[in-house]
Amino acid sequence: MKFQNCLFLILLIVCLSCQSKKTDKQTGIDSTLFYTNPVIGGGSEPWAIFHEGKYYYTQSLADCIILWETDDITQLAEAAKKNVYSPQNGSGISHLWGPEIHYMDNKWYIYCAADDGNIDNRQIYVLENESPDPMKGEFVMKGRISTDKNNNLAIHANPFEHNGKRYLIWCGWETRRIYQETQCIYIAEMKNPWTLASDRILISKPEYEWECQWISVDGNKTGYPIHVNEAPQFFRSKNKDKLLIYYSASGNWTPYYCVGLLTADANSDLLNPNSWKKSLEPVFKQAPENHVYGPGSLCFIPSPDKKEWYILY
Repeated sequence: MKFQNCLFLILLIVCLSCQSKKTDKQTGIDSTLFYTNPVIGGGSEPWAIFHEGKYYYTQSLADCIILWETDDITQLAEAAKKNVYSPQNGSGISHLWGPEIHYMDNKWYIYCAADDGNIDNRQIYVLENESPDPMKGEFVMKGRISTDKNNNLAIHANPFEHNGKRYLIWCGWETRRIYQETQCIYIAEMKNPWTLASDRILISKPEYEWECQWISVDGNKTGYPIHVNEAPQFFRSKNKDKLLIYYSASGNWTPYYCVGLLTADANSDLLNPNSWKKSLEPVFKQAPENHVYGPGSLCFIPSPDKKEWYILY
């Protein structure tokens, strides 16, 4: 499939173009020519943005949001970092999950999911910082994004702009789980960075076998079936004629966690479910021969010269 080849090329470019600033003392090899995965450990749901020569990175840490700043995305373990948000006692906000930082309307915004102590009540929240430098100023809670009238679970928010409009894509439930859980991908138009302007529209739900794996090879499984489409990420094709949404599928506790792809024409109605076409196979999946297991929850970042693209997962 064409998109599979493109994704493999992106990964190949990552391996050949990292810009570490060190030389290995034992081998004498210039490490600007390579790097070693993982670039950072102890977290999940990685997210990074490149802005004015700096990479800003964040990940899930449950009780706070930490922001990293670095010139070199491969040196995250040594990057400067700052706690930019911790919920106040009595705020009713806990279990912070999947933060993403975005620069919109000359302000910084962090989208994350949180709940009131019950993970079934997890919702999307937005923080705002008016400082030009996200490592300075203060991230202030703007509030919760109401995604539907029944307040179904909503996580993994990812905003983007197209043809003068701003949209939000996220993972959510159609209805509250009882004996089975199904996580889907939704889209809506936005009124501002913390408010939706339209009803949510379902554009993807687990339907293929590779999207519905919830039992690991060692028998590890949840108490009931969980079928997953989550962590949507917006991207444009090289010619800007296609809009792409990469999403993670199957349980992230299994090696079958993988990445699927939704595609729409750039001139189509993005709020029409029929505009989005799903790949028949995952475009990024485990490759044991390359020591890649359960890849997912990815994001895209450019090289410093913006000539190449990296996948962070």
